[in-house]
Amino acid sequence: MTTGLKKHQILDNIVSEVNKVIVGKEDMKQFLLVALLAQGHLLIEGLPGTAKTTLARTFAKAIGGEFKRVQGTPDMLPADISGFYHYHPDGSTAFVPGPIFANVVLIDELNRLSPRTQAAFLEAMQEGQVTIERKSHPLGQPFMVMASQLPYGGVGTSPLSDVQADRFMLRVWSGFPSSQEEDQILKDIDQISEPDISPVTTAGEIVRLQREVTTVHVDDGIRQYIIDITGRLRQHQDMLVGPSPRGSIALFRGGRALAFIQGRDFVIPDDVKKLLIPVFGHRLHISTEAEMDNVTAEAIVNEVANATPVPKVFKGQLQPSPE
Repeated sequence: MTTGLKKHQILDNIVSEVNKVIVGKEDMKQFLLVALLAQGHLLIEGLPGTAKTTLARTFAKAIGGEFKRVQGTPDMLPADISGFYHYHPDGSTAFVPGPIFANVVLIDELNRLSPRTQAAFLEAMQEGQVTIERKSHPLGQPFMVMASQLPYGGVGTSPLSDVQADRFMLRVWSGFPSSQEEDQILKDIDQISEPDISPVTTAGEIVRLQREVTTVHVDDGIRQYIIDITGRLRQHQDMLVGPSPRGSIALFRGGRALAFIQGRDFVIPDDVKKLLIPVFGHRLHISTEAEMDNVTAEAIVNEVANATPVPKVFKGQLQPSPE
């Protein structure tokens, strides 16, 4: 098993490499680690020029393993993602793997792909394999998809289907930097533009860390806390469609990963709270009436979180209520 010093040295080294290029965005960096350690996938949404692609590319290089990048375009076909069989004149065939066969796959501008091509990622993201001409091909481990997209669509874009969006464990927002951060970017732009990013770990080490995350303790009270929040969201008066069980699973696994990153072997309520918007924000559909009143999914999540009783946890165990 990876030692405590070793595992956190690996995580610190990954963040240090990313910091060579990305100024600020500390929450995003942490959420990237959460998705990686929880064996999930990450959707980065934000305005143009806010380092979505740069962050994903730098992170992928830092964690080692095989990295592939896909630039989303409307004319791309599913075979351009998953691969295809090449038939030779003598009757023999050879499988030509697509870019999905990598440890980290970065999809730039995912919503520029057609719905048919977007669907090429579904099986890979859920089951870790692709099926081509009735033959299943397993993907390597670890396997993580990071995708970027613009939030407001436009010419040549196709919104993600509910099924596609639900495959992403987390959605994070890439906003504008603060004045101080932008000043730092301008000062260091020459070094940022040509960074020397080196892999600081291996695919095998990442798999070992992922396995260790599954040993993080989740108290019965924390698990019930996740269930209560999910149930209240489904029953909310302004909610048209609430989160599926895949959402509560993502919150459970993400909570363990966040606790692991912070050096704990048990989950606390704050781990769950921090992940509520990234986990549930892209899984909810509010009613038309609520939208007309400018009610947002994020506002509903915060309302439900504030109304849900928080379990008290001490050293990984529920703290008994005073009599």
